[in-house]
Amino acid sequence: MEPTIFETHRPAAKIIDDSLRDTKLSCFWIDDIADSVARYPELDGDKRVDDAVVGGGYAGLWTAIKLKTEHPERRVVLIEAQRIGWAASGRNGGFCEASISHGEPNAEARWPEETGTLRRLGYENLDAIEKFITEHELDADFERNGALSVANEAYQVEWLGESEDPHVVTLDAAGAQSRINSPTFLGADFSPSENANVHPAKLAAELARHAAEIGVEIHEHSPVTRLDGSADVPIQLTTDRGTVTAERVALCTNVFPSLLKRYRFHTIPVYDYVLMTEPLTDEQLASIGWEGREGLSDLANQFHYSRLTKDNRILWGGYDAVYHTGGRIKREYEDRMESHRKLASHFFTTFPQLAGVKFTHRWAGVIDSSTRFCAFFGQAHGGRVQYVAGFTGLGVGATHFAADVMVDRFEGRVTERTELKMVKDMPLPFPPEPAASIGVNLFRWSFDRADHNGGKRNLFLKTMDAVGFGFDS
Repeated sequence: MEPTIFETHRPAAKIIDDSLRDTKLSCFWIDDIADSVARYPELDGDKRVDDAVVGGGYAGLWTAIKLKTEHPERRVVLIEAQRIGWAASGRNGGFCEASISHGEPNAEARWPEETGTLRRLGYENLDAIEKFITEHELDADFERNGALSVANEAYQVEWLGESEDPHVVTLDAAGAQSRINSPTFLGADFSPSENANVHPAKLAAELARHAAEIGVEIHEHSPVTRLDGSADVPIQLTTDRGTVTAERVALCTNVFPSLLKRYRFHTIPVYDYVLMTEPLTDEQLASIGWEGREGLSDLANQFHYSRLTKDNRILWGGYDAVYHTGGRIKREYEDRMESHRKLASHFFTTFPQLAGVKFTHRWAGVIDSSTRFCAFFGQAHGGRVQYVAGFTGLGVGATHFAADVMVDRFEGRVTERTELKMVKDMPLPFPPEPAASIGVNLFRWSFDRADHNGGKRNLFLKTMDAVGFGFDS
């Protein structure tokens, strides 16, 4: 097997050690707003409401806003187990992409007859997010600067230019490096409007602020432990602090176990690891260019993603996607120095001119991975309960689309969105343990082999592709 660029150009151990010496195990985004973010009260006693939303991430916030905006007279409550935006919505890379299907290749493989429609709806969805943020003056560091997908290996260059998206421009090595100066870049696909960078924790906080201003009742630190109801009676949500009775309930619990048992095996928790640098000096920034401030990713199976922040730090994440046996979610899983050292090594391979830069923060986020790589939609109790999950690491923009789907369904509307096969189809569930761990580890091993073998997928991956079963972060 051929070594990858990151194995043949390893930086000195001292560079890695120095860069991580004073790094804080904490999410930069959440720390950045810790002193200014609003807090909301715990649930205190029983409530009878029209609409209840469970989950205070993007999907829940967008859904609550849309429900309240459509029916200002209705009582809408949002219930969050911890704090608004504390999980995936506050600790992701901050890429708000147009794709609602986890990229066009995934759409082409699963819903070829809908690929063009999904692309159009994705761009319309991102346009709507941008319009909402602008009109309501949300302070979210929103920058629609596009996306650069780079080839770091010779075989990946052959994959460039395959997109049917007319917005995409293919660049040779010189063109890619003129945008972002890295000796590892051999070419790239550039899409000028496909991605917007955002401050993820600010976006969650600002959506909550707007929701509260229009009358949504928000309760933090109020975990829902049980859901009861039927098509004929209102839904009851049980917490340790009271019961919420609602005519309709939207479940937006992301990676956490679904309150509907039928969907318990449709997602698994996958840990993704991230580093954040100190702010670059003007000289350091000039050495890498990046004047367009594009979102950056590469074409490997085990891929990296990167972007600049408002104060010119570099976020660098991805590559390792770790599933822990049993599908448990634990705080200690976020402290994985093996992954953070690997990321630091790959960072300095990509940007050797930045040797000496320090990382101020390292953290991890847990992703709701589904077997089809993008969100799926469920419902129960005669449509009184709507459910979405499975965003698989590309949900910042897709959550807005998901909220539109759920509100359409609540209102009984038949729309272009609700009639998509992507919306109507359900993904294959993951198997129970120990098969889940065996399968995920086989996927990871196979992806690594493919990245060392010219991108060639082995028999296992080809078989899984054929049956529509996948693993990703």
